[in-house]
Amino acid sequence: MLPENELGSVRSHIVVTGGAGYIGSLLVARLLSDGHKVTVIDNLLFGGESLLTFFSNPNFHFFKSDVTDARCIKAAMRRDWPSPSAVFHLAGIVGFPACQAIGVQAANYYNVEATKSIFEQSQSVGVEKFIFSSTYSVYGMSRDDELVDEDSPLNPQSLYAETKIRAEEYLLPNGAMVFRLATLYGISPRTRFDLIINQFVLDAFTKRELLIYQRGYKRSFIHVRDVIDGLLLGLNQAKGTEKYQLFNLGTDDGTYTKDQIVQMVIKRLPDTLVDYKDLTFGGDMRDINVSFKRIKQQLGFTAAISVDEGVKEVVNALRLGLIREPNHIRYRNSQFIVS
Repeated sequence: MLPENELGSVRSHIVVTGGAGYIGSLLVARLLSDGHKVTVIDNLLFGGESLLTFFSNPNFHFFKSDVTDARCIKAAMRRDWPSPSAVFHLAGIVGFPACQAIGVQAANYYNVEATKSIFEQSQSVGVEKFIFSSTYSVYGMSRDDELVDEDSPLNPQSLYAETKIRAEEYLLPNGAMVFRLATLYGISPRTRFDLIINQFVLDAFTKRELLIYQRGYKRSFIHVRDVIDGLLLGLNQAKGTEKYQLFNLGTDDGTYTKDQIVQMVIKRLPDTLVDYKDLTFGGDMRDINVSFKRIKQQLGFTAAISVDEGVKEVVNALRLGLIREPNHIRYRNSQFIVS
């Protein structure tokens, strides 16, 4: 019998697509720490520095490939390792600016068709659990402050959200587990600075000013480390207990307006000047209250890190110089940023 890890699940072989990314690199660290063998498939679009620390670990295997390759899962397998029991599919074109930049055809190719291919390849090698990262932006904008949950109608406001919905429509009937992530923040081995909280902190730290649009809009926020905890709860859920396979991944006390986020940043960087612009624009518009009741009840998920703690973390990382050239494009999925 194989030994069990501290989370109570049998140590196994896990594949992570997009493992060099913002979520993926942190997930890989946790999986290795828990004793799993981990294969990362990534095309290193934003570099591979986030993976360097893992190469000395005998349970880590890296395979450079694009997920659009129809044989990448089989090609990545090591003959001396068992077949993977689970796949975390995190790779894709993430965010509405990045999807808009490459266009409809390419966005669908990477986020929908490649996802179908990765799932089918996973099934062919005997994968038992397929976990997919989606986004709560599939809900778009809710009416009259209405609380939305996993059963609410979808109202995508962007090409990015549309591609995630199409992928979900294929995966859910086929037994995949889907997590609709709230807006992320916090530090990881491949930090992103094109996310609202991280971006606000960076702008306040480097420019001493913030230019804010859509100041009253509410969003739900979740620390990237809490996201890892949620994904691992899905991985370790006992067979036969799965009432639902679709979860909003966030926390009820993580919903804030941009004004409230700005105040948290100013608390840490009080010399920051703030300028508000009354301007609307097309794109991934979100003004919603999201329910996270299902993931708490079924998986027992609770977030451990507050937004205020996350702001402090990013400020400290910048002050200490832990991230060199934080304005470099490798820390953004797209150069186009709107506050």
